[in-house]
Amino acid sequence: MGSFDTIVIGAGMSGVTAARMLADAGHQVVVLEGRDRVGGRMHTDREAGFPVDRGASWIHGIDGSPLWDLVQVLRIPTIEYTVGSFQVGGRAIENFDGEGRAMGADATAQWIDDVDAVDRLLLDEIDSSSPDDTYRDVTERALDRSGLSPERIDDIREFFRHRVEEQCGAWIGDLDAHGLDEDAIDGDEVIFPRGYDEVPRRIGAGLDIRFETTVTKIIRSTGGVIVHAGDTAFTADQVVVTVPLGVLKAGSIEFEPALPDAVAGPLSRLGMGIFNKVFIQFDQRFWDEDSYVLRALGEAGEHWHSWYDVSAVSGLPTLLTFAAGPFGRRMQELPDEEVVADVVRALRALYGDAVGEPRAHWVTHWGDDEFSNGSYSYLAQGSTHHDHDDLAGPVDGVLHFAGEATWGDEPATVGAAYYSGQRAAERILGRAIDLGDFAAGIIEREQKEAR
Repeated sequence: MGSFDTIVIGAGMSGVTAARMLADAGHQVVVLEGRDRVGGRMHTDREAGFPVDRGASWIHGIDGSPLWDLVQVLRIPTIEYTVGSFQVGGRAIENFDGEGRAMGADATAQWIDDVDAVDRLLLDEIDSSSPDDTYRDVTERALDRSGLSPERIDDIREFFRHRVEEQCGAWIGDLDAHGLDEDAIDGDEVIFPRGYDEVPRRIGAGLDIRFETTVTKIIRSTGGVIVHAGDTAFTADQVVVTVPLGVLKAGSIEFEPALPDAVAGPLSRLGMGIFNKVFIQFDQRFWDEDSYVLRALGEAGEHWHSWYDVSAVSGLPTLLTFAAGPFGRRMQELPDEEVVADVVRALRALYGDAVGEPRAHWVTHWGDDEFSNGSYSYLAQGSTHHDHDDLAGPVDGVLHFAGEATWGDEPATVGAAYYSGQRAAERILGRAIDLGDFAAGIIEREQKEAR
């Protein structure tokens, strides 16, 4: 049995942030991590000789972002890649209509105007929605008011469904009417040519992290906690639980005594989405070099609908598409080769024989991952934004929760994980932590180790 000031469960972004901040303050901290690596849902695969971010990829909006400030201080290179929350315009997008035909400038302009008009109606419907309304309810009411033809309404309906799937990993009928309220992005978005997991790996360097140590039970009292991981027990004054919402909802960790309603309620109400990635690499580019996105609208894009050009990371023609929500659950049950073949068929319906055979592919299965049970949290019907922050606790002054699901301002992001880790450390220390000093401390340690 080991005794510590604080036990942190999970070595993802929130876990290593909290642990590093507490260790910097002189706390004796141990991090218990079920995986064999740092990063959690920030998972960079480098086996091909270049990074493939199977988990988180973007900083969504760098203006006023403390996470962006950290990346700048650490001098981590980024590539501007602004997709703007599943936008309809503003970037070079190759659009195809419901029959798979390339859309010209006039048709594209009409499409953008249609979505913008219905989105304005949608904001009104959300503002006047009832507590039990889903996002599907409010979109249908907005579409009814639009006065558009049935064919144009069908295309926008499909677009709204995919927007929810990409942003939340959920079916549109499961998302609360306010589920995309926090979806605004300020400034450019960026991706990481060296891999996103460089951020948590550098934060976590030098911490006492026990890998392949899966926590199964937490016993708490006002005097401290006992954390069980198999046959091993750890004691501490405080514990910070940073495992994903999906793990908590699955009951993989037993809490004794049971969690109070103040935390158990939000835990039961919030949803955990499925958002899987499919990267496909080709020998030759068959799409325009300036295009950010290839997108099939309406019936042509019922399943596979958007492909993002991420060739800049590897230097080879590479597209990234997503299987999310119920469709994502179905796809992750299939062999990867079948999924890739289905994606290629969808591309050939748009580009014909110009689509060659893939040279490589990567497919994720986050819903089957025992250490995440999903991709990220979403605002399920009946939940509110307050549920995210209420989930953080603390409980009995000794049990704290952190992670993207516990941060109401921008859940489902790496930024949320980072800020929630800071909040947990501040609550334990009883004082504020300056993020500029925190970043500078990382650089100072790295420079000392390099001497």
